[in-house]
Amino acid sequence: MSSDTRSHNAVRLDWLTTQREDPLDPGQPIVDAHHHLYDRPGSRYLLDDILTDLHSGHNVLATVFVQARAMHRASGPEAMKSIGETEFANGIAAMCASGTYGDVRVCDAIVGFADLRIGGSVQPVLEAHIAAAGGPVSSGGRFRGIRQIAAWDPDSAFLNPAYPTSEDMFDAPEFRAGFARLAPSGLSFDAWLFFHQIPRLTALARAYPQTPIAVNHCGGILGIGRYAGRRAEVFAQWSASLSELAACPNVVMKLGGLGMRLSGFGFEALEHAPSSVQLADAWRPWIETCIEAFGPERCMFESNFPVDKGSYSYCIGWNAMKRLVAGASADEKTNLFWRTASRFYRLPSLAARA
Repeated sequence: MSSDTRSHNAVRLDWLTTQREDPLDPGQPIVDAHHHLYDRPGSRYLLDDILTDLHSGHNVLATVFVQARAMHRASGPEAMKSIGETEFANGIAAMCASGTYGDVRVCDAIVGFADLRIGGSVQPVLEAHIAAAGGPVSSGGRFRGIRQIAAWDPDSAFLNPAYPTSEDMFDAPEFRAGFARLAPSGLSFDAWLFFHQIPRLTALARAYPQTPIAVNHCGGILGIGRYAGRRAEVFAQWSASLSELAACPNVVMKLGGLGMRLSGFGFEALEHAPSSVQLADAWRPWIETCIEAFGPERCMFESNFPVDKGSYSYCIGWNAMKRLVAGASADEKTNLFWRTASRFYRLPSLAARA
């Protein structure tokens, strides 16, 4: 196994076309609970790109945009630069709300970035995000929460220098002072961390039971670098920590993100792009454990595109998710595919459309 610990696999469109499938259960309503948009040197995923994926046959009604350092302001106070990303995402949302691009509502909810480590001084930043996305939810605003990357590992190769973090960030008084401002502002927290950090998130969730928390990408499974060849050990530690976290009623789980290089499934090394059967077989123990721990009413599927697009196409990814819960009841599928996301991110108009 390579020691390469990059989280992203390169998107190879020609490779993705080596595996094609028709969408399974194409009428099933979906909220894509986690995706990104950005334009960087060598990596572009904007409205036209996501619309191409969304039009691959699944019934995606709305999406949740999650921060990824896109379109930050080039000038002004450092703490306020991330407001540019919310302005950008809200513009995309307004374009889609016009109906010009069909019925799908891209960026119907927006999760942005604020540095909670500045403590109570983060309040004006939170207010600026809310204002940039149309005001409070009651007035039709789209801003729903904050994601501050917490992923940390003793091996510095796993760390992204664009996101300064530390082993004890969730415990730091300054961070908690900022975190304490979320619930009074009507905001949730998206947590991206690695599996061995889950106990720290559990402590945070217990300390702030009124703050809704969404765990990203099945809780940060690692399978490369120093974790290569230790799948059973990682699973045991991860699943035990997950059970304790699930006891916190303010926490929900996002099911996805397993196409990242970090997870170590190695789909990108296959001669042909994987089928939905191959994906479902590889993911099953992890996804089923999450659903068993949290229940369908506290789990939501996510694409994590375009990051996961380095491992499989959008249509095939959703086919795999549908295969994983083929035996679930209609009500359970409703929760997993759209209702949990709609409830957590407060998309009140979605129920009528679904």
